[in-house]
Amino acid sequence: MTVNFLSVLFFGLILGMKHATEPDHVIAVSTIASRTKAIKKSSLTGVYWGIGHTLTLLVIGMVVIGFKTTISETVSMTLELFVGFMLVLLGILSFRPNQQKLVHKQNKDYTYVKSLIIGFIHGLAGSAAMVLLTMTTVESYFQAFLYICIFGVGTIIGMFFLTTIIGLPFVFGNRMKKFVPFIYGIAGVISILYGIYYIYEIIIKDGLLDLIYY
Repeated sequence: MTVNFLSVLFFGLILGMKHATEPDHVIAVSTIASRTKAIKKSSLTGVYWGIGHTLTLLVIGMVVIGFKTTISETVSMTLELFVGFMLVLLGILSFRPNQQKLVHKQNKDYTYVKSLIIGFIHGLAGSAAMVLLTMTTVESYFQAFLYICIFGVGTIIGMFFLTTIIGLPFVFGNRMKKFVPFIYGIAGVISILYGIYYIYEIIIKDGLLDLIYY
């Protein structure tokens, strides 16, 4: 393994950590962190998000690179669209009746599975960009595999620290029962509004509608 490639891997690690801080990622995990009552649980939601995100990138990335093909712009933008709908859905679910009682009944496995699924969807949306980045950065199939793995480790580390920080106000707020509905409401509204904006960006501004009809 050359020094040059080691520097590429280090770049991939840093890039992965930065990738974790993208607004749609932060907002999505915040809807889960808002329901946690312990910092440890909040931190682990980020870890599971990172695992789901990495697994998707790895599977799709290696298949696409292995077959030496590409992901079309239409498919890529459609996958990005799923993220917008997911954000809206997560926001709406924050306003479910008896949400507080439902949260008390939730076990930790459910929370982590939910984080894993959200990470999986984000990985689908980012797969096209990841494949393009990898193909222009490395020289072999093995290097591509290693690069995506290191990038994934970076996202896990980044999201771990991010959800730990995000979880602090939610954890303390949940200890004061009168603030619980307000916490859920704020997280829900932000998720819905950003989700709608994200959908608008993909369909109208980025031109998905034009690609579909023309």
